[in-house]
Amino acid sequence: MPELQENHSKEQLQQLNRALEGGQLLTFENLLSELFPPDIALFLESSPPKVRKTVWGMIDIDQQGEVLQYLSDEVRQHFIENMAPQELANVVSEMDTDDAVDIIEDLSEHLSSQVLRRLDEQNRSQIEQALSYPEDTAGGLMNIDTIMIRPRVSVEVVLRYLRIRGELPDNTDQLYVVDSKDVLIGSVPLSSILTFSPETPIQDLIKENNFTIPVGMSAMEVAQIFQRHDLVTAPVTDEHGKLLGRITIDDVVDVIIEEADHSLLSMARLDELEDTFGSISTTAKRRAVWLGINLITVILAALVIGLFESTIAKVTLLAVLLPIVPSMGGIAGTQTLTLVIRGMSLGHISNDNKSYLLKKELAVSIINGLLWAIIIAGLVYAFAYFKNADINHLHLAITIGGAMLFNLVTGVLVGALLPMLLKKMDIDPAIAGGVVLTTVTDVAGFFALLGLATYFFA
Repeated sequence: MPELQENHSKEQLQQLNRALEGGQLLTFENLLSELFPPDIALFLESSPPKVRKTVWGMIDIDQQGEVLQYLSDEVRQHFIENMAPQELANVVSEMDTDDAVDIIEDLSEHLSSQVLRRLDEQNRSQIEQALSYPEDTAGGLMNIDTIMIRPRVSVEVVLRYLRIRGELPDNTDQLYVVDSKDVLIGSVPLSSILTFSPETPIQDLIKENNFTIPVGMSAMEVAQIFQRHDLVTAPVTDEHGKLLGRITIDDVVDVIIEEADHSLLSMARLDELEDTFGSISTTAKRRAVWLGINLITVILAALVIGLFESTIAKVTLLAVLLPIVPSMGGIAGTQTLTLVIRGMSLGHISNDNKSYLLKKELAVSIINGLLWAIIIAGLVYAFAYFKNADINHLHLAITIGGAMLFNLVTGVLVGALLPMLLKKMDIDPAIAGGVVLTTVTDVAGFFALLGLATYFFA
């Protein structure tokens, strides 16, 4: 069934594109009204800026708030910047607290204060409380709309309360039991409320919460707990055990997707907010920064080569061999760098196992370094021999082999240590790690190769 729905959605999006390209605006608007908010958001993100503006004007005002929840930060920012404070307030008031906070955080300080002033007191106080927690923590993820019950009441009282309350918060799988000070005692599965006799006291149904989330826990740690224990929801408490809210699986999925986007785009030095169909000027500015940094690193490597100009002039075969050593060191280092960054994000690496990881990677680098040093030395020796090069073939083989071993070990050690060092300096290793590693392996590779060549042939 989900596959059929997905295929139907794809077909609808294709029909939308055909209607828009054919100028059939009435047909387009009718098709648009049949889409669910997530599908409308997908269509907007897949369209150029001019088309987005047209489509946004056709979306029903009551539906715009739902659509905003499913848009990426970059695309959503474009729309909310052009909305009046009252419009934003109307949209925010219909959202869950955590989704409303996402919108407010994207606004300027002046605009956010205007929007908050236009909310009713209950909504404003809930959102302000949620805004007091950092975005990338459990407090920033949690939804304050949580059902709390007392231990001494019966199932019948709870059922009556739920009927009066009406609609339950999304993803409600359990009700949280708290004392008179809202300190969390445990939880009762919703299924128990529905299946036990009305006279049953709630305190007889309480289950202790083994996965209570501290409000200051990082978002990635929360995601790891949800993933390891297959949770749907989890309560969030302060340092005194007071229940503050709950985190639901849909918010955790967002964290996982954002982290995956971040990891993928960071390898190309791109921001996770990168809009596929964003404006040319904005995209060019963002990419220019890292292109400039990369140019500086390349110039540094070129300067190292320039130091050994006389050696290259004597042994012209070195010009052919120059790309090999830095490339092999860079690949070996990148493998380790990626492994360590992944391990850090999953919480696998700690102070207790860092030394083992370094020893393991060092051993691997030496084994691979010796293997490929011998292979490349043999190939270079044979090449120089059959080419009848007027140089000492053995010295040339030792030069390339020694440089290969040195740079593979260097690349792997830097790849292992660099993420940990950058993390201590509050620098994102996923973004900066690759640039630093490439610089080190290029400079070290050229220096090792040309330095050894100078020793043997100068």
